[in-house]
Amino acid sequence: MDALSPLNSSLHDPRFISSTVNKPTKIPYPQTPSFHVSVRNEEKPHQQISSIKDTTTKARTTLVSTPTAIRRAEPNLLTTLFNTLDYFINNFIDPPLRPSVDPRYVLSGNFSPVDELPPTDCPVILGHLPSCLDGAYIRNGPNPQYLPRGPYHSFDGDGMLHSLRISGGRATFCSRYVKTYRYYVERNAGTPLFPNLFSGFHGLTATLGRGLLSAARVLAGSFNPVLGIGVANTSLAFFGNRLFALCESDLPYAVRLTPEGDIETIGRHDFDGKLFRSMTAHPKTDPETGETFAFRYRLVRPFLILFRFNLDGSKQLDVPVFSMIRQSLIHDFAITKKYAIFPDIQIGMNPLEMIFRGRSLVGYDPKKIPRIGVIPRYAKDDSEMRWFEVAGLNMMHGINAWDEEEDVIVLIGLNIISVEHMLEKMDLVHGSVEKVRIDLKTGIVTRFPVSARNMEFGVINPGYVGKKTRYSYLGIGDPLPKISGVVKLDLSGSEHKERTIACRMFGEGCYGGEPFFVAKSREPGNSEVNMEAEDDGYVVTYMHNEITGESRFLVMDAKSPSLEIVAAVMLPRRVPYGFHGIFVGESDLQKVY
Repeated sequence: MDALSPLNSSLHDPRFISSTVNKPTKIPYPQTPSFHVSVRNEEKPHQQISSIKDTTTKARTTLVSTPTAIRRAEPNLLTTLFNTLDYFINNFIDPPLRPSVDPRYVLSGNFSPVDELPPTDCPVILGHLPSCLDGAYIRNGPNPQYLPRGPYHSFDGDGMLHSLRISGGRATFCSRYVKTYRYYVERNAGTPLFPNLFSGFHGLTATLGRGLLSAARVLAGSFNPVLGIGVANTSLAFFGNRLFALCESDLPYAVRLTPEGDIETIGRHDFDGKLFRSMTAHPKTDPETGETFAFRYRLVRPFLILFRFNLDGSKQLDVPVFSMIRQSLIHDFAITKKYAIFPDIQIGMNPLEMIFRGRSLVGYDPKKIPRIGVIPRYAKDDSEMRWFEVAGLNMMHGINAWDEEEDVIVLIGLNIISVEHMLEKMDLVHGSVEKVRIDLKTGIVTRFPVSARNMEFGVINPGYVGKKTRYSYLGIGDPLPKISGVVKLDLSGSEHKERTIACRMFGEGCYGGEPFFVAKSREPGNSEVNMEAEDDGYVVTYMHNEITGESRFLVMDAKSPSLEIVAAVMLPRRVPYGFHGIFVGESDLQKVY
């Protein structure tokens, strides 16, 4: 059994249980706004926003001032009135009755939030850390700083980065919030103030109540939505010599790691005023040109806007896609050397369902036929955008795409089966890896499953983005959103058969997150496609043992048939389950400013 290894046999050995383990707790039903999950004395609140110009990149970053002490205003009559109205809405109009938004369930076990943790040395308890891992593995995820008073969806939690900085075989772990504008405003107020998109707008009465309350707070000066409403909790990206924490409801937040392993938030970044409101959490960087392609989706036309960044991080012109006639929650996309590919799925904003059927503002539209949109990645307008109807294809996460033959695109992605449960009953969702072939000349789209397993969080060797790829690494849903192991798929060929060629199960009561591939040799600008070397590297992830309460960082040999664990680091406390991560090499960390 491939799950059995020296590491797994020691999972329950008390010698490996740290005395500082932070075990998951059962969250009581939240009623009062005074419960504060995460408070550290060294934290500095937001007091003033200023803008500076970087003369090197000509990029503007909104910086946050850091006074020496926390100053929270005493609640005045208006604040007390707002909190009373909030309490009334959360308890009598729209209480968290559905399990998908009930904090008692959403924040139970290892989904419950943790406090910040300053840089802490960690022991390597198995093997040794390879030299190519000098740098930092950083994973993002939701970690609300306050216990929610009403409905709460995991997509709405404040972003927290969990970083393991590695140097010379030694590891330093750190957990810090992304210091967004929203984070500081609510921290100063001592209470949640901003509405939650995925859990706060369910039914007309609740939507009107929370909408009017938010408008009143804005008019009263409680917060300014122009300065940011996002939580930066979804993913990370490195381009233009900057490291960003991302979510698709706001601008990127620039962050950096100190030599000691601490995480600092630099500020909200608008690329010299050229990036407006928001950006995808899944930009794609071409490893050969260094260009980064991204998009944003909107609630009004144009619903989709494509753009790119040059190697130096300078943003280029927007390309609005007016041929997209209905709003869609486009979470991810893919690029080839010639094209950008967008999945137009059955999840989007449904105001009529909310008004007349009392459902969520974000929901499933069974009457909509999913489509794939293809546009030249250097297009100046959407005149060459082509749409292909593909019934039943709801691709939330793309894995990769490439050009094959003159007029053929191959797209690899995760198709969400039972997409109607995506936001409400995640445990009923099945993620199927599919290979989609788009013939641009004939207009024919063919597709077949690569694996029948329930999977999520598919990644590849980052050096193969937009190029023909043979291997992908994915988390096994058990059920989703928990990840019980990692598989390696062989994407080559076109026959219908199970293409799992390696598997590593974490063991009883053990769950991880998104895997990430780190090549043994990370040579920038190497355009040679060497299929033998594509999997020459390591797969890394965080893993949590729900029985002992401990968490570890695992390093697996990507070429091994069992994804053999070659190194493991004991972390100083548990790491909650989260979303997407990144590995940034030491040379790139030195470039971040």
